Amino acid sequence: MRRKKKDRQALLQDTLQQQPFMTDEELAAHFEVSIQTIRLDRMELSIPELRERIKGVAELQLDELRSISAEEVFGEIIDLQLDERAISIFEVSTEEVFSKSGIARGHYLFAQANSLAVAVINDELALTAKATIRFKRQVRTGERVVAKATVNRIEKERTTVSVESYVEKEKVFSGEFIMYRSSPKSLA
Repeated sequence: MRRKKKDRQALLQDTLQQQPFMTDEELAAHFEVSIQTIRLDRMELSIPELRERIKGVAELQLDELRSISAEEVFGEIIDLQLDERAISIFEVSTEEVFSKSGIARGHYLFAQANSLAVAVINDELALTAKATIRFKRQVRTGERVVAKATVNRIEKERTTVSVESYVEKEKVFSGEFIMYRSSPKSLA
């Protein structure tokens, strides 16, 4: 059923308030209109593109990174509650895949998960002591990987962090990271 423009735009605003990370392609399929129609609706409503929406949400929800700088995190952090949880997004481009197969190189998925495990630590220094990882399926060019880190256990000098990565709702990577945490002075 085709909606009137005004109704569609109101629903678009509501949908993006609930799910700000939907792509224009996903919105077009959801509303059964063309991608161009979604882009025109966003322009008229002054709704920014996906990347800008991600940055806006991230600025509202982030604690300040302590153990790593934002530039050192692989992927874009969109949620961070130190010593609790963190979420990052990584869009797979042609630079991160094998040219022959279009499959993402595993070290990029690991880098996203590992840097997120470091970022969630509320200490001046966090280093990976041990990682147990499992790749669940191949990731391809153009897919968006959402990594979710959860702090499971905090001890005096160690923290255990689980990271699960998804493409849409399908798990593609899981890992458990044991992180050393310490101030730089105690490592000297």
